[in-house]
Amino acid sequence: MINQRQVVDYALQRRALLAEVRSGRVGTFEACDASPYLLRAAKFHGRAGDQPCPICRQEPLTLVSWVYGDELKHVAGSARTPEELARMAGLFVEFTVYDVEVCRSCHWNHLVRSYVLGTGERADGPRRTAGP
Repeated sequence: MINQRQVVDYALQRRALLAEVRSGRVGTFEACDASPYLLRAAKFHGRAGDQPCPICRQEPLTLVSWVYGDELKHVAGSARTPEELARMAGLFVEFTVYDVEVCRSCHWNHLVRSYVLGTGERADGPRRTAGP
């Protein structure tokens, strides 16, 4: 089991955006702006969700997990599968995961949640501190 820390849920922000789209204050063109890179990541690294797209209702949303962290070096900013996240959680001290839902039909996308994974254990040794 992966131990998620510092979980931030963006459900209220999502609900507000969907209300804006339904009222006509925000166009679907503005809300459905997934980049080609995000759509490819959804195709190859995403996992199928159980909810239909809130905009087009044509297909289930796909969840894509992006990883960021200083310790990740060249891996930072890439999409990862749940299996890769579990492996990385045992290898790295700390990194942040951003889960994004994507509709591959209409290109709706929204940040769902973010959380921190990793061992949480710093290596023994001298710690760098700011200052003289």
